[in-house]
Amino acid sequence: MTNTFALISENPIDEEAVRAAVGSDEHGAVVTFCGVVRDHDGGRAVRALDYRAHPDAARFLAEIVERVRAETGLLVAAAHRVGDLRIGDIALYAAASGGHRAEAFRACELVVEEIKRGVPIWKRQHYDDGVSEWVGL
Repeated sequence: MTNTFALISENPIDEEAVRAAVGSDEHGAVVTFCGVVRDHDGGRAVRALDYRAHPDAARFLAEIVERVRAETGLLVAAAHRVGDLRIGDIALYAAASGGHRAEAFRACELVVEEIKRGVPIWKRQHYDDGVSEWVGL
């Protein structure tokens, strides 16, 4: 196994770095998830988002990546962006690799769900009508 790749950054996510972190000659399946800022939510037009993270968010992310890796035995990596994001920007990128596609899909989905549930990162949506609100608190 490799070192844990779990990153929270204000810089754009390097998709290739996340994918490379799960690269292995013995794994024939690599699954990635790319969470992109969309232009709507709940029937309202969204113009931008900002993500804010708790000071310990990086630790929580690393713990989740390591836990999913330990539970599945697969290579897993993830990066989450914080700060001001525009429509089309990548907010979350996760990857998993394994010997077969089904197990890689399950591991990638598991890490994404655990990140959404357990990493203290909060999203504020800015709507076209000028209203902003925190989502998922």
